[in-house]
Amino acid sequence: MIDVNALRTPDDRFAGLQDFPFPPHYVDDLPGYEGLRAHYLDEGPRDSDRTFLCLHGEPTWSYLYRKMIPVMLETGARIVAPDFFGFGRSDKPVHDSTYTFHFHRKFLLRFVEHLALRNITLVVQDWGGTLGLTLPVDAGFRARLDRLLVMNTVLPVGEPLGPHFYEWRSLVRNTSDLPVGEWIRQAAPGLTPQEMAAYDAPFPDRHFQAGARTFPDLAMVESEMDGVAESNAALRFWTEEWSGETFMAIGPDDPDVETMQTLRYQIRGCPEPLLVEGTGHFVQECGDSVARAALAAFGDL
Repeated sequence: MIDVNALRTPDDRFAGLQDFPFPPHYVDDLPGYEGLRAHYLDEGPRDSDRTFLCLHGEPTWSYLYRKMIPVMLETGARIVAPDFFGFGRSDKPVHDSTYTFHFHRKFLLRFVEHLALRNITLVVQDWGGTLGLTLPVDAGFRARLDRLLVMNTVLPVGEPLGPHFYEWRSLVRNTSDLPVGEWIRQAAPGLTPQEMAAYDAPFPDRHFQAGARTFPDLAMVESEMDGVAESNAALRFWTEEWSGETFMAIGPDDPDVETMQTLRYQIRGCPEPLLVEGTGHFVQECGDSVARAALAAFGDL
């Protein structure tokens, strides 16, 4: 069990969010996380033969997938989108030291087991991919995995990343109160003030931001860091063993776009990616068209 002090964002922060009609679901008894409440979206029939597992990154939450979920629902699938601890409507441990690679990764594994998800289409972006792409190292998850939809992410394997990563890490380290909505708007200029407010909603003040502060420091850019063993094992899996269908979408205005081209060749059988022109790191802000393209490629629509 993890012994932590945690904050819980008041519910009224999430009232009336733009284009977000999805009711909240919670679990607070995951093995090893008893007493910490995790939030997730759970849409579509529970007995569907296909599940889309949508993993957000930093500093976003499941609101990121609001434009993709309605399209996915048209296929009759179940859509599940958890908020990592420290993000969204999930509890937010206050100490930076609580947040580790394994803290987040084991949560995902326990969460998938708890909901008994099957025939998973893994949908990932940013840290949702950095963590999510390592999940098939676990045989139990690998047996549940069917397809991959990957967007603007990276699988660090203990080697340096591009210069933009270090600029981002330095910016987060040196900003005491993260202007989350504004930062996302800089990468997705079409955001409305209401959408910016939705991205700010989980963080009433800086004391709620430990999770968002720590993610850049967890990226496995040095060989001795936690997660390197899992990411290297994952790289071998995706390169040598993966035989499922893959769809990749890239926001070409992302400063780290070259990492996605590298990742494409690390995923066995990954086809030419969809370039979502006019977008950067958050292609989900054009999520309806991205989802339709992915589902058409998969043969779901």
